[in-house]
Amino acid sequence: MKKILCLVLALSLALCAALALAESEFPEVELMTYKQYAEAEVDDPVYVETYVQATQSWWDNKITVYGQSEDGAIFIYNMTCTEEDAAKLVPGTKIAVKGYKAEWAGEVEIAEGATFEIVEGDPFIAKAADVTDLLGKDELVSHQNELVSFKGLTVEAYDETGAAFAYKNAENKTDDLYFKVSKDGQVYDFCVEFYLCGNDTDVYKAVEALKVGDVIDVEGFLYWYNGANPHITSVTKAE
Repeated sequence: MKKILCLVLALSLALCAALALAESEFPEVELMTYKQYAEAEVDDPVYVETYVQATQSWWDNKITVYGQSEDGAIFIYNMTCTEEDAAKLVPGTKIAVKGYKAEWAGEVEIAEGATFEIVEGDPFIAKAADVTDLLGKDELVSHQNELVSFKGLTVEAYDETGAAFAYKNAENKTDDLYFKVSKDGQVYDFCVEFYLCGNDTDVYKAVEALKVGDVIDVEGFLYWYNGANPHITSVTKAE
């Protein structure tokens, strides 16, 4: 029994030492303003505060966060998080995040493995900024990761079948849902991110009900994948 207890103690001490080392390896970084974060180089360590607007599904002690403050928005990919803490990350919650700035296919984010703590403060919920007039323009990227809206879009056929949308996983609908819209003669690809809005959500069902030619208004987070590829959270018929 003593040998077992000694082994457990040794493993516990080793784990604590590893966690302490991992913490010590992150460099000392002062809390940044959003402007300082935006000006940081890719791969730089960053330390920022933001407010949770939405999260993707928790799994394997990781959670992806759509964060936004009055100054700008931050996408935090696969942040380290226990299941218990994930339940606390409701919209409006203020968090301080330490991690490394990254870029993938044009999407600027805080990379996998970031850590966080919840900060006391009044909640903040962003209002969707209407960026319809910026579609197809370089200025749109300045709103990357923000909650935005697009109005008066026309649903286009997604592919040669003439369907108004397409499943990434058509067999059991457990993945993203894609559709195309046009404005002023240009066509854009939009996405319902499954881990943000699953097949039981209103927006997923609304896209499944779309018909080519429908005119719609949408809201979502302005994700970037080789160009604007917003993660849509709301679809309504245009008035």
